[in-house]
Amino acid sequence: MKEENKISVVINTYNAEKHLQAVIDAVKGFDEVLICDMESTDSTLDIARKNGCRIVTFPKGEIRIVEPARQFAIEKAQYPWVLVVDADEIVPSSLRDYLYSRIADADNCPEAIAIPRKNYFMGRMMHSSYPDYILRFLRKDKSYWPPVIHTSPQVQGRIERIPRNRIDLAFEHLANDSVADIMRKNNTYSDYEMPRRRNKNYGLAALLFRPLFRFFKAYILKKGFLDGVSGFIYAVLQATYQFTLVAKIIEFKFRK
Repeated sequence: MKEENKISVVINTYNAEKHLQAVIDAVKGFDEVLICDMESTDSTLDIARKNGCRIVTFPKGEIRIVEPARQFAIEKAQYPWVLVVDADEIVPSSLRDYLYSRIADADNCPEAIAIPRKNYFMGRMMHSSYPDYILRFLRKDKSYWPPVIHTSPQVQGRIERIPRNRIDLAFEHLANDSVADIMRKNNTYSDYEMPRRRNKNYGLAALLFRPLFRFFKAYILKKGFLDGVSGFIYAVLQATYQFTLVAKIIEFKFRK
């Protein structure tokens, strides 16, 4: 295979022993599997070594989010195409075949491809969070990943989306968060998003309507109602994230 048609899989890890073996098993057909570890203290590195993965270390320090390690990991990848995978995401073999076929078509290949992802809550795939496109397949020389929470890579060139009806190509997100997990993440993620949004001029209207719209979007527009009670709870938790973020911004301004 030509060098320009080879793919490195990058897996960012921190204490990721729970799902890592299944994640690695799913990507063994790629040209390289690179583990970028943020100083794990569990058996993450033992699993990586046992499977013959190449390992690089990104010093964690006080960092509690993965984004600062993304660009570092991409730069360490050996091959020109990079598939970025979290340590709780399964890559279906059909997606691997699809990506190799796309880069083989040199005249019509984009610089990056957004991939759908199936997310689960209370044991069910959530309609309201599908296709949940994530920009994870890219040319390493045409992209840059900013070290900011919930950001996507910046790409020089064309970005293509896998059609949403190709559910067979979607990442399988193994995380099945509990209500408590999501509430804890809402608090943590809103803290990290504050620096980007604290200059917003939010008031009572935002406090009311931003959560309301998030609920409407998740439950009605994205058909969360098809998931029954769990879909309703999931939509409320998404609305709660917006309420928490806006409330923190207002609190910041009051204290300032």
